[in-house]
Amino acid sequence: MSHTVRLDLLAQRAAAPASPRTAPCRLATYPESIVIADTSAAILEWAARHIEHVGVHRGPRLFAGPGRTATLPCWLRGALEVAVGHGRGAAGRTYDWDRINHALDQAFAILAETLAGHPADADVPTAAKTLHREVIDRWSAEPGRTAADAARAFRTAAARAEHSLF
Repeated sequence: MSHTVRLDLLAQRAAAPASPRTAPCRLATYPESIVIADTSAAILEWAARHIEHVGVHRGPRLFAGPGRTATLPCWLRGALEVAVGHGRGAAGRTYDWDRINHALDQAFAILAETLAGHPADADVPTAAKTLHREVIDRWSAEPGRTAADAARAFRTAAARAEHSLF
């Protein structure tokens, strides 16, 4: 997609009235976007929109779905990684990776806490990261989980992140 076409699309989206579905988040959350979320709430909202777009897949269809990336699976952890730019950052553009990675860690923590219903903490930071990912993976792997369930979980965590004092 050329820069002119992309700018035209962005201008059209900016000029269009916000629908109730898109009003809360002003991030450009389509797979080709080079906008990278850098707060935990924005990451979680971006992930919710991404999972609504690509769905949740398991087994051999893990990388299936419209708008998917070639390297990230269509599941909760993959949606968080896409939200922070993995598979979609722009070459030649600089990003504040320290801020983004810190926000990603916060997003993982608050999502894990939301899914578990209680804090998912550990004394050692690396152990906490592992625990957060395990909680998210266990929740994701439960039979019958849908993209709507995942989006709802992301948005619940995003609302909590907006009101937390990290």
